[in-house]
Order: sequence, then C-alpha cells, then structure tokens
Amino acid sequence: MITSRAFVSEWLISITRLFVNRVEVSVSELDEAWAVGIAEAEARARAAGRADIAEYLALRNSNDLLRKISSDWLLRLFVTTAGEANRRGAAIQISTEDGYRFKVGNATMMGTRISLGSGVRMLVIEVGWPRIPSDGFIRGGGLACANIKHVGIKAANEELRLAVDNSGTPRWIMSGKHGSRTEPREFHEANVGQHLSLLLDDSRPPMHR
Repeated sequence: MITSRAFVSEWLISITRLFVNRVEVSVSELDEAWAVGIAEAEARARAAGRADIAEYLALRNSNDLLRKISSDWLLRLFVTTAGEANRRGAAIQISTEDGYRFKVGNATMMGTRISLGSGVRMLVIEVGWPRIPSDGFIRGGGLACANIKHVGIKAANEELRLAVDNSGTPRWIMSGKHGSRTEPREFHEANVGQHLSLLLDDSRPPMHR
C-alpha cells in the first residue's frame, strides 16, 4: 500500500523532472510555469484515481517544489537569453556550478551558480536556499535567495528573494540595487535583457524576450 507521504514524494519527483526537461519553461513568465506544473500534476493525480484534495494541496504547497521550479525558471531565463544573444553575434561564455554555496547575511545558501562572460565583463547569477539547520535561515522570510552580480560594477547588482503571494504563486522579488533603499518589486523577464545588455556593454535598447 502506498502511503500519503510516499505518494506525494513520488509526485514531487515526477513533476520536478518534468520542469527540468521542459525547455519552454524558460520562455514563460514564472506564474505561467507554475500554473502549468500544478495543472499537469492535478490531471495526473486524477488520472491515477487519486482525487482526494488533501494529496493535491500537499503537492501544491510543497516548498521544495516551489524552490525548484522558481530557481530553474530564473537560471534558464538567463542561459536562454544569453544563447539568443550569441546567435545574434555575441560571444558569451556560459558555465554552471552545481552544489555552490554562498552567504546571504549570516545564512548559507546552497544551490547553483551560472557565470556569463563577455570579454573582460562577467555576470554571475547564484540561486539557493538553506539546506540544513546549521545553514541558518533567510531573514525577513522567503523560500530562497538569488544574487545577480556584475563583477566590478557593484551598483548594478540585484538581490532577489523568493516569496509566495496570496494565491500561492511564487514570485522573485527584487530588494533593490545593492545597498539601495528602493521599494521591493517583482523580477520579470524584461529585467534579464537589461542585465545582458550591460554585460555586452550595449548602446542598443535592452533585449526583450
């Protein structure tokens, strides 16, 4: 007999794999990616004869699933946009480091770092969250943290925090430029083009996806 915990774990693994392999996640807004994942999970649960709402809600509210989908969305967005720039003549070098650890305040995040290099310029995107009690916790709440860093251009850096709105949809929230006191706002696909344009030192308008 499959227990509720085992059933939910199996669904978490399958839906996470779905997102990792689904390229179109990188070209959709995060809320759309989340909606697609939940809809497909619900359809599969019902097709398997598991229609009880408790199981479905357990999947929907899984913090690990929220973190995984949201992190993949953010990282793939930068990689895909860099790839498009390369097809237009840029020469951005892309490297990925998994199991990467970085500090946010007094807490330690573990996740992935992507480095985008163009000439002497370097753009680094690091995403992660605390994994064990000794890693600490994210101050001010949030499920995960991300940093967007322009090496040597500290004023252009962004600090992001993953939050969930009242509808249960994950959002990457920008706390403002590094060291600034601007009001938090949501990170969108258009922001990626702005960072890539700075990396390429473009005089052209930021790339939009």
